[in-house]
Amino acid sequence: MRSANAPDAANANADESATDTAIPQPPRERFDAAGRRVLLVCVAGGFTTLLDQSVLNTSVPALRETLHAQPAHLQWIVAGYSLAFGLALIPGGRLGDVKGRKWFFVTGLALFTLVSLVSATATDPAVLIAARLLQGAGAGLVNSQMIGTLQDVFDGQLRARALGMYAVTGGLAFALGPPVGGAVLAAAGPGLGWRLTFLLNVPFGLATLALAVRHLPKPRPSARGANLDVLGLLLVAALTLVLMLPFVQPPGWRGALAFAGAALLLLGALVWWQRRYARTGGQPLIHPALTRSAPYALGTATAMAQFGSSLAASLVLTMFLQDGLGLSPMGAALVALPSAVAMGVASALAWRVVQRFGRRTVTAGMTGSALAMLTSGLVAHWAPAALLPWLLALLQLLSGASIGLMGSTNQAYVLRHAPAEAAGVSGAILQMAQRIAAAVAVSALSGVYLRHTAGGGGHRAAYLSASAVCAGVAGLAVLASVLANRAAGRANTPAD
Repeated sequence: MRSANAPDAANANADESATDTAIPQPPRERFDAAGRRVLLVCVAGGFTTLLDQSVLNTSVPALRETLHAQPAHLQWIVAGYSLAFGLALIPGGRLGDVKGRKWFFVTGLALFTLVSLVSATATDPAVLIAARLLQGAGAGLVNSQMIGTLQDVFDGQLRARALGMYAVTGGLAFALGPPVGGAVLAAAGPGLGWRLTFLLNVPFGLATLALAVRHLPKPRPSARGANLDVLGLLLVAALTLVLMLPFVQPPGWRGALAFAGAALLLLGALVWWQRRYARTGGQPLIHPALTRSAPYALGTATAMAQFGSSLAASLVLTMFLQDGLGLSPMGAALVALPSAVAMGVASALAWRVVQRFGRRTVTAGMTGSALAMLTSGLVAHWAPAALLPWLLALLQLLSGASIGLMGSTNQAYVLRHAPAEAAGVSGAILQMAQRIAAAVAVSALSGVYLRHTAGGGGHRAAYLSASAVCAGVAGLAVLASVLANRAAGRANTPAD
């Protein structure tokens, strides 16, 4: 982790006007000792919970063989975590508002750590699916308290920097997962190795628990009048499931039409309910002010498409390298390693790029990511097998650098455009949207790959198809980013 006074993308004070011209930088503030300890706890909690899913990606082929898991099981094992994570964020944040955050953080992390032991010892796919859902719920409860704690403890520039460090840590955890998982599988073998990847959570979790009990601020309820939009949460959960299920269990064209109709009805019901709940004086799940801020809404759409496509692309790449090319888990991890290195370097340097180019940094980074995904599929389809690992590693370097440039930068711009009356829930909504997008994208893209190979299409063709879809989703993020830039320019709102 960089020192507290190191520059990062989240605190780059670039002008967000249409011309993106630089403006004078204010004096840089420093974290005090208590602030550094709180930031350490939050970063450690984020790293522990966010590393989990990317480590698992490397282990999927091994656990599939050990548990004799079917494709639908694999999709739920991977996507269920993101789904439960996303759905726990809003109620977790509201509970923290009402009762104080410290002990909800501790409870969520204790649940996450304990259920990691259940995951590691599972002998049946259904048990592992249930454990992953509980792990995701615990992780969502933890992360909702971290976002709230950072907003409670820090103000102004320090808050932006703290949230930026949290975002960078999440990106690095995502990138480091495959190399870490590959090293564990190489050392212990596939049968035991995938179980040990779950046990990695335990020492990290216990250490973070000790730090949290000691250093997190005492519970201070910040919104005793806060309420929980239960119906809104249920409608979001139902809508997500309706979007996921056709990819987990293909229903045929009549079933697909039925699912599409159900999705439209649920979406309409959610919009109607949110407006009605707000009119009656309640606090709706999605604050109306957030949907009225075009830069916030479009930036959130960018984050959703980026997170979903990146997570799905990482999973499909791992399956292709191990199942299609026959690489060992360590070999697959080495192909992914350049992404982690490039992401770390790019994240550290992103602030300089932002100072020069402003919001266009997000668009450029997302464009690079989309091109890397599409090129990976084309290379995998046509290049000789002997060269493929080297070529894919090179493309992972481009992908990691692209995400490092735009990840925390986009988050900073999104949260900066959250209306003041919705500032407290803006971060939780952003994370919830990303996690739900990840659940749908992982279900869809892993389904595309697995069904293609099961149908005899071959691993290369399956990887090309999945990569093309990932690139298409990333292309939507590019479009949303361009529109967000224009919306910010029309608003002519300075960044600081």
